[in-house]
Amino acid sequence: MRKLKSLLGLSCLAGAMLALPLAAKAAETVKVGLILSYSGQAAASVEEMDKAIRLYVKQHESELGDIKLELIRRDDTGPNPDMARRLAQELITRDKVNLLTGFYFTPNINAVAPLATEAKVPVVIMNAATSSSIRLSPYLVRVSFTEWQQGYPLGQWAAKQGMKNAYTAVTDYAPGHDVEASFSKAFSDAGGKIVGQVRMPLKNPDYIPFLQRIKDEKPEALLMFVPGSKDATAVMKAYSELGLQQAGIHLVATQDCVPDDELPNMGDVAPGVVTIGNYSVSATRPANVAFVAAWKKEYGPDSVPNFFAVGAYDGMAAIFDVVKAQKGKIDPDKTMELLKHWKNDNSPRGPIMIDPETRDIVQNMYLRRLEKVNGKLANVEFETIPMVHDMWPKLNPETPAH
Repeated sequence: MRKLKSLLGLSCLAGAMLALPLAAKAAETVKVGLILSYSGQAAASVEEMDKAIRLYVKQHESELGDIKLELIRRDDTGPNPDMARRLAQELITRDKVNLLTGFYFTPNINAVAPLATEAKVPVVIMNAATSSSIRLSPYLVRVSFTEWQQGYPLGQWAAKQGMKNAYTAVTDYAPGHDVEASFSKAFSDAGGKIVGQVRMPLKNPDYIPFLQRIKDEKPEALLMFVPGSKDATAVMKAYSELGLQQAGIHLVATQDCVPDDELPNMGDVAPGVVTIGNYSVSATRPANVAFVAAWKKEYGPDSVPNFFAVGAYDGMAAIFDVVKAQKGKIDPDKTMELLKHWKNDNSPRGPIMIDPETRDIVQNMYLRRLEKVNGKLANVEFETIPMVHDMWPKLNPETPAH
């Protein structure tokens, strides 16, 4: 009898256990290493990028359900490839990240690329804009822009406006070299002449002597590039103080020279400067109007996003999409296949997509004119060049392996 009761007790216990709800499945955790220049000369621009990242996560984290996304931030301190490589190595080997992202400066992503290949860790580049970087590893994809996407169509446009000769002034590192080469190629092919070139130092530059030399040369046009942030304000103030516009020298530049958040700091820069870029905060696209409204609600009415912010915002969109598609179980090669075919028809900057052949961004580029709007400087878009591919890969095909 006692044995029967014991068996009945076990049976009841088993039944009770079956009746209990199944234990919740352990949530997947996706670790993302975020390497950016939180200190140093680009800190202001990187703050914009980090704000965009935080905003996107706040808006969309509920879409991940039970998946936990863990962002591990690291500061590479500026153009510092050795530091970037060390941080990436730690994130890969110690923190076991599933993806890497960020990368403001080209030398830093170039240093990390071999590690990404060796460890098979996908990397979403949010800014670094040198065309050749993407070829350094099959695990890189870029969602920002390339300098060839800006310089080449800007050179074509300048020639079409009847400008016959131009001087180029760029910061002396890979993105500046790309702007110089792309503008010069397009401008020269269209019948223009490059009458002078100067490369300015990346660290602690004094722009006055360079621009004074150009003023003395009296070119019709000046093509200019600096890496954004406080450098942009410094070079635009120098341009204004030296009176190059009054001397009849037409400034044409990449968006790096006039980031929207720096415009209030530039003083009395005369309106009329024409730049090219993939984003302007003043654009009236519905997706951008909503983005800017959300930004101001989060960070205050006087805060504005810039093109650095949009690159980071869309970078998070790409990461969220591949995480959701894989339900948090990140396979590096599947991730890269997803990223190579990723697109977003409703980015604040307009439609964007990744070219699966190059793993690089395809997007609209906008010609903008610096104008006073409600008493404040703004980059006002006046012409759209639709869905621009980077010309550099076409002009520099890869050599087939033997």
